[in-house]
Amino acid sequence: MRHIIFLDVDGTLVDDHGNIPESAKRAVRQARQNGHLVFLSTGRSKAELFSDILDVGFDGIIGAAGGYIELEEKVLYHQQVSTDDLSHLISFFTEHGIDFYLESNDGLFAGGNAKARVATMIDELMADNPEASATIERGLKPFHDAMMEGVDLVRPDVNKISFLGSSVPLDVIQQEFASRFTVIPSTVAVFGANSGELSIPGVNKATAIATLLEHLGLERAQTFAYGDGLNDIEMLEYVKVGVAMGNAKPEVKRVADDVTDACDQDGLFNSFRKYGLM
Repeated sequence: MRHIIFLDVDGTLVDDHGNIPESAKRAVRQARQNGHLVFLSTGRSKAELFSDILDVGFDGIIGAAGGYIELEEKVLYHQQVSTDDLSHLISFFTEHGIDFYLESNDGLFAGGNAKARVATMIDELMADNPEASATIERGLKPFHDAMMEGVDLVRPDVNKISFLGSSVPLDVIQQEFASRFTVIPSTVAVFGANSGELSIPGVNKATAIATLLEHLGLERAQTFAYGDGLNDIEMLEYVKVGVAMGNAKPEVKRVADDVTDACDQDGLFNSFRKYGLM
């Protein structure tokens, strides 16, 4: 049977330092050579899918936690945050001193001191792990470099929003935006405690997969998905075989059909081999 495989990025395809294990590249490429379709299915927007990721080679992209679908470089679906909701968010975050950045397909737009904060995070991580400083810089610096400052933040092209180390508890932010956004803890481990993401309610990776399957004329029985974070739960529950990474959050492992090894322990490669995808 020809399968269609959906891969989360952070913590699944790439490790905590933002790098892709060579075994994962091999798994993806061999699966595609065998006739299977492999899609990214990530919370990242297209501006955060840097060349090292795209150069692996994929059949398409589900981005912005389900808000964007691209097949063979053609856009099938794209839902963006309303400017009214965005204005509310910017006012709230600015009032409470929360550093954040807006994610769009055209770029990352920094609010507060987000860009400087990310630079500090990277420097501290490199200082704590000097033996891995080169790989940390290679994997994470593109996030920093992609952020633009001094631009109008109320814009029509925003897919989702990330915030960093908020002094306001996550549950308070969830209550503030309950009718406007889905708010979850950050899926990027290096961003640290009390960081999070806001996406459009009712839109998730599972809804995007359903849309894509209908377009392609494929069945759920053909689907695999891999993930580690809270925004992967709907996806893993929806597909035929949902696999949690060994480094996945406990809530993710509980809903998965299977658990593989951690991202940096050849988790994708080992699972692809187990299921005969390679």
